[in-house]
Amino acid sequence: MGSSKDQPRTSEVWELAERQHGVVARRQLLCLGFSAQAVQHRIERGRLHPIERGVYVVGRKEVTWHGRWMAAVLACGPRSVLSHFSAGALWGLVPAGIPIEISVPVTAKRRRPNLVVHRRPTLRPADLTTRAHIPTTAPVRTLIDLARRLDRGRLERAVNDADRLNLIDPEALFDALEDYAGHPGVGPLRAILGDRTFRLTDSELERRFLPLAAEAGLPPPQTGRWLNGFKVDFYWPALRLVVETDGLRYHRTPAQQAKDRLRDQAHLAAGLRPLRFTHQQVRYEPGHVRETLRAVATRA
Repeated sequence: MGSSKDQPRTSEVWELAERQHGVVARRQLLCLGFSAQAVQHRIERGRLHPIERGVYVVGRKEVTWHGRWMAAVLACGPRSVLSHFSAGALWGLVPAGIPIEISVPVTAKRRRPNLVVHRRPTLRPADLTTRAHIPTTAPVRTLIDLARRLDRGRLERAVNDADRLNLIDPEALFDALEDYAGHPGVGPLRAILGDRTFRLTDSELERRFLPLAAEAGLPPPQTGRWLNGFKVDFYWPALRLVVETDGLRYHRTPAQQAKDRLRDQAHLAAGLRPLRFTHQQVRYEPGHVRETLRAVATRA
């Protein structure tokens, strides 16, 4: 990519391009010691291929979505981040598409063709992160931004995918929204999560659940007992009955589902009857909980 004296710099360019999904910015080349004439020479020789203003693909014209996203961020300046639908695509929550969306500090004056540039004074350090070396909005901020423009079904799928991909679970998301009160997009997310993420404290759970068990004709259970390698919520030795309570009515991640199945299988193998309720059912559907317990107790 030039004379022998350029070889160390050329090696640095390739290393930088590898980290940045095949793209480099003009300002980065200048910082590495290349002159403006040297950059232009490499463009003319087909060694650098312009993709955004002041950003080039190194060595080839083809570029992945990750390369496109990185190029867009580089084109908009050092404090720019991928955001909105583009950040959602980077996190795997929505399909990739154009135009690419970027967020910049409110003081930045950036106009880029083929890009949507959002000037945002409210972004905080907690809103920003990197994924695959690409500066981007964090999952919570990304979901809030998506919530402004997705219909309910698509937004629910995005939240479900964030849970499935272990980016953030619905309970943590629900709690995180407290820090964004009043922001557009928070309302739709709250409406979707609602009581699906409802979770009682241990003491509140016992205070509400134990009377339901008593009304169903069950004696007082043991609480917090370890059985078959797992800590269970409520246990009736005489009935061989184990009741577990889940904080989520939402789609649980594959890892959580597998652990739940393992727990239930271990109890069944030991001759116990495992039964599950959600915290939301204990709080808002006590009749269902009471009648289910009564039916199980009758059979026992």
